[in-house]
Amino acid sequence: MDESRRERKKRQTRRLIAETAIRLFGERGYEQTTVAEIAAAADVATKTFFNHFPSKEDVLFTGTRERNAVLLAVIAGRRPGESLPDLLTRMYEKLLADYRAEGVEAEDPELMKTYTRLVMTVPALRAKALYMSFELQKEIAETLVKVYPDELDPVGAAAVVGSVIGAVQGAALASMDLGEPEERFWASMRRGFDLALRSLRTP
Repeated sequence: MDESRRERKKRQTRRLIAETAIRLFGERGYEQTTVAEIAAAADVATKTFFNHFPSKEDVLFTGTRERNAVLLAVIAGRRPGESLPDLLTRMYEKLLADYRAEGVEAEDPELMKTYTRLVMTVPALRAKALYMSFELQKEIAETLVKVYPDELDPVGAAAVVGSVIGAVQGAALASMDLGEPEERFWASMRRGFDLALRSLRTP
């Protein structure tokens, strides 16, 4: 019970710092906002900030590596006879459930808009986001080849992953540009995913 309380407190503090940082980045600019200012606004010590995040850049990508590891575990644990579309669907639904439960900006549409704008417009953040996306795509493709050795080669797996992730990201950005409400936003992402998967399903 004590451990559970400590972990819960840790997650709450981490979330508070991340939310505060994103808001300050949006108000003052990413480059102009210091770690000390984030800590002060979150009412924590600067040391506490660094206990949770190696740098202010990492605030924007909190939980990403953990979520990526979960996705790879889902693929590696392919069920007997599970088709590629069904496995990708299970992976997507797991990602979405975890993100909506734990993603700092997932519950706040305005925070999500700020987050997306920062990642799309701040060169350092855009570069990191692209790098992490490409690395994840590569890891997913490699894992898919392992669990579907008779169906996928490296090129085919890379094409499948690129098309699915690109469709989801493209649909998400289009939804934001249209100013769609939160539930419509998630529905648009799912629509992009389903469209990408159509070509993989047997007629």
